Amino acid sequence: MNHPKIGNMAPAFSLPNQRGEKISLKDFKGSKNVVLYFYPKAMTPGCTTQACGIRDSKEAFEALDTVVFAVSPDPVARLKKFEEKQSLNFDLLADEDHAVADKYGVWGPKKFMGREYDGIHRMTFIINKEGRLVHHMPKVKTKTHHEDVLAWVGENLAP
Repeated sequence: MNHPKIGNMAPAFSLPNQRGEKISLKDFKGSKNVVLYFYPKAMTPGCTTQACGIRDSKEAFEALDTVVFAVSPDPVARLKKFEEKQSLNFDLLADEDHAVADKYGVWGPKKFMGREYDGIHRMTFIINKEGRLVHHMPKVKTKTHHEDVLAWVGENLAP
């Protein structure tokens, strides 16, 4: 898995959110920092913990001119159920063919309970207002993800 290089322009993407609306990275260039986090599957325990931490930190992200997008290979309908069940207040993006996951180098072999399969590796990328990739978090703790990201953005990209 090859990740995009820090300092380079972040790989472009346009994906549908949980409401079927197209979200494109280019729409935030010049106005917002972007946190792009990849997670394996909506409505699973770790992914729910991670998403609820982001949900509860929305005002703190807004204060830092930062928008958060969560990307998974789930279909739009599943993302809509996840949003409703957990009262999520940010965009969940459907990458069903894992094309964006491939661009960011997060799709690859995984093992779970002795079984091998291809899937998304839980990782986070931070993109500045100019559209450059400025940070990569290859190891993410679901319980503290929101705090870890807020701390990094606050120390390095504060307005």
